[in-house]
Amino acid sequence: MGKLLHPVSITLIVLIILFSLPFMFSKKDPQLSDAQLRKAADNHNLKAVPKSYEEILKVTSNPSNPLNPVKIALGKQLFFDTRLSRDKSISCASCHILNEGGDDNLPTAIGYHGSANPKHLNSPTVLNAALAKAQFWDGRAKDVEEQAGGPVQAPFEMNMTPKEVESRLNSDPAIRKQFQRVFGEDNVTFENVQKAIGAYERTLLTRGAYDRFLEGDDHALSQAAKRGMTLFVTKGCAGCHTGMSVGGQSMQRFPLRRYFSDYVGLLFEPNVRLKESPFPFENRGGFLGKHSKMSFRVPILRNVTKTAPYFHNGAVKKLEEAVRIMSKYQIGHEFTPEQIKDVVAFLKSLEGALPSS
Repeated sequence: MGKLLHPVSITLIVLIILFSLPFMFSKKDPQLSDAQLRKAADNHNLKAVPKSYEEILKVTSNPSNPLNPVKIALGKQLFFDTRLSRDKSISCASCHILNEGGDDNLPTAIGYHGSANPKHLNSPTVLNAALAKAQFWDGRAKDVEEQAGGPVQAPFEMNMTPKEVESRLNSDPAIRKQFQRVFGEDNVTFENVQKAIGAYERTLLTRGAYDRFLEGDDHALSQAAKRGMTLFVTKGCAGCHTGMSVGGQSMQRFPLRRYFSDYVGLLFEPNVRLKESPFPFENRGGFLGKHSKMSFRVPILRNVTKTAPYFHNGAVKKLEEAVRIMSKYQIGHEFTPEQIKDVVAFLKSLEGALPSS
C-alpha cells in the first residue's frame, strides 16, 4: 500500500486547486468600445494634454509663480547650467535627459564626483512632473519649484548651498541682469532660481497617440493598445494612475498584497532563506517610502516605456515584469503574458513629444 500524503502536502494541493479555480473557469475579458474607453478615461480624470503651448501654460500655471516667456527662458538656461553644481560638471539636465524620457535610465542617480544616491533611488521623470500633486518618491516637495532646490543642495548630487549658488550667479553680470528683468530684484536669490527652473519645468508636458485617441481619433491606438487600455481602466490600474499625467496624484502603499506562494519554497527547501525585502524584488538601498511606512508617490506613466529601470530603486529592468508585479501585488489580479503584452502596448501610446513654444 502506498504512502499517505503528508497533511502539509494535502493542504498545499487543496490551496493550489482553490487558487486555480477562478483561472480555470474565467471568461475572456470584455473589450470596451472606443466610446466606452473615452468615457472610462473621463471618469478617472484621464485628460488629454492640450494641443497648444498657450493652453499648456494655462493648465500648469502656479499662482505663486506666474509664467511668462522671459522667466521660462531663464529657467531653461538654468536647467542646463552646470554652475549650479560644485565642480560645474552637473546640471539638472544631467539626470533628467529630455529626449530619453526625462530621466537618466540608470538604476540610481549619480551625482557629485560619481556619488550614488545613498538610498539607491531612481530618478523620476521631469516630463509632466508639473501636473503631479507631490514630488520625489516620498512626496516631500509640494511642487516643481520646491523640488528644484533639492538636488542642488544634496551632497551626493550637486552639492551646493543656497548662499553658494547666489554668490556664483551674482558674480555674473549678464545673468544677474536677466534675474533683475524677470523678478525686479537687484540680486539673484535661491528662491528665484527655484522659481525660474520651476517655470521652465511647467512647460515640459508631452502629447502623443493616447491624447489623439482621447480627442476622438479612433485610429490613434492599435487594437492591442485598446485591449490594454481596457484592462487599465477596468482592472484597477487607473484608480491610482489617474489625472492628465496618468500618475503622480496620490501617495499609495506598495505592495498592497503578499502571497502564501511567495513562501512555499521555504517548506521544501529549509536551507533557503527568505529575502529580507518587503518588496517583490530586491530591497536595494533600504528605502521604505514616506516616513518609512511603505508609502510612495504613484509614478507618472507618460513616457514610462522610456524610463527603465523601474520602481523606486531601479530593481526591475523590464517594463513587462513591472506590469506583472503591479497586477499581482497591487490590484490582486496577475495578468497573463497576453494581457501584459496588451498593457505594454497601451503604455507605449503614452509616449509623447514636447510642444513647440
